Amino acid sequence: MNAPRIWTAALLVIGDEILSGRTQDRNVAQVAQWLNGEGIRLAEVRVVADVESAIVEAVNILRTRNDYLFTTGGIGPTHDDITVDAIAAAHGLSVVVHPDARAVLERHYETRGGLTEARLRMARVPDGATLIENAMSGAPGIRLGNVFILAGVPHIAALMLESLTGTLEGGRPMLSRTLGCWVPESEIADLLGATEKAHAGCQIGSYPFFREGRVGANFVIRSTEAEGLDACAADLTRQLTALGHQVVADGI
Repeated sequence: MNAPRIWTAALLVIGDEILSGRTQDRNVAQVAQWLNGEGIRLAEVRVVADVESAIVEAVNILRTRNDYLFTTGGIGPTHDDITVDAIAAAHGLSVVVHPDARAVLERHYETRGGLTEARLRMARVPDGATLIENAMSGAPGIRLGNVFILAGVPHIAALMLESLTGTLEGGRPMLSRTLGCWVPESEIADLLGATEKAHAGCQIGSYPFFREGRVGANFVIRSTEAEGLDACAADLTRQLTALGHQVVADGI
């Protein structure tokens, strides 16, 4: 029986402010969660500075080895917003003003001082690209083939993702179950490995912690199959209980 098709995506976070530590990225988590709901697995994340050559290199690597590539940041109105130019260069395309994007921005800024040259920069797209709706600020996201160019501001990126919901081809969403236990993971490492191996299609991640002067761990079981997930969780619970450990559903 053939294994189910796994759809993958990469995320390219663009911005000097992320690398300098001035801004803490929040897009990785929300993109990953959204992708999971679409049946697409976030396979890798890369962070690059506002340097065209670095963006071009990353875009061409990530869009080739994944089904989809999402980028965040660098599509605003200032001179250092170079994501559109870099992605156009990565595809060997020119940059044009998208007429629909221009019309959206003209309407949005009609009572806000009008469409200046700086604001018009947000209507620029790689030639042949389509738009991703932005219900808040008007400035749209951009789709070019399997590349999706999103805003860096998290709540605006979330709106762009919402407009893409149900439009991409994907597989089954990844399901998960968490079990918590006050036990050092080193004591049950072999048990975890054997349990994962015994349940095809399941993955078990172990996440240790130190609280209340004690060592424990949360075990996250992941699978696209609900029945297999339940069986693996039940098996792991049974084995930990048999060793005298109390298992806490949903983690500690």
